[in-house]
Amino acid sequence: MGLYDRDYARSTSFGFETARRTEAQTVSFVKETYKLFAASMLAAAVGAYVGIPFAGVVAANYWFIAIPWMLFGMFGLNMVKNKPGINMIALFAFTFASGVIITPLLSHILNMNGGGALVANAFLMTSALFGALSFFAIKTTKDFTSFAKPLMIAFFVIIAFSLINVFFIKSPMIFLVIQAAFLLIISVMVIFDTQNVINGAYETPMDGAIALYLDFFNLFITLLQLFGIFGSKDD
Repeated sequence: MGLYDRDYARSTSFGFETARRTEAQTVSFVKETYKLFAASMLAAAVGAYVGIPFAGVVAANYWFIAIPWMLFGMFGLNMVKNKPGINMIALFAFTFASGVIITPLLSHILNMNGGGALVANAFLMTSALFGALSFFAIKTTKDFTSFAKPLMIAFFVIIAFSLINVFFIKSPMIFLVIQAAFLLIISVMVIFDTQNVINGAYETPMDGAIALYLDFFNLFITLLQLFGIFGSKDD
């Protein structure tokens, strides 16, 4: 799930109705959103590639890097999204940094037997799942755009149980259950965000691109951890 409340991006919260967009404007909006999403993916890949040699440094200073990144994702991007030029720099800096932040996990799995295949399989599985969910979101007649509050509540409940498990229970089995539940929540989030993008429910293409990117990012991280857990049993 994303690192911010996506409701802020809905055009109705800014005093105008998205329904006023013409069909041509909506199509243009969707195209621009997916172009930015693809570019964000590329920036993240570059960040991961550049950061891999420094994975140990990132791991040692993880929270000093991750907390500012999360705060910028929640507040900074929203502040500059309507400033041409600066908003693109901010978007790609954010996604580049996300690639750097996951290098400790990537490095750990790459150092396992068959680690390269595990990472590749996790990425391919993420791409396939994301594509299938997006296709479903477009084709289904069910409206998932009203799921914002239930999804947010479920997300924070999962985070709370995850922190309790990490600091107190420390159960590998509970960790697996939490990851499976998180995977389900993010899967529904992909449908939710895709329908919002198609309906033009975001103020700017950048808002939609960030939402889609965070969905893909969280899917990948969750699957990568699961692949890493099951892959380690073969060592």
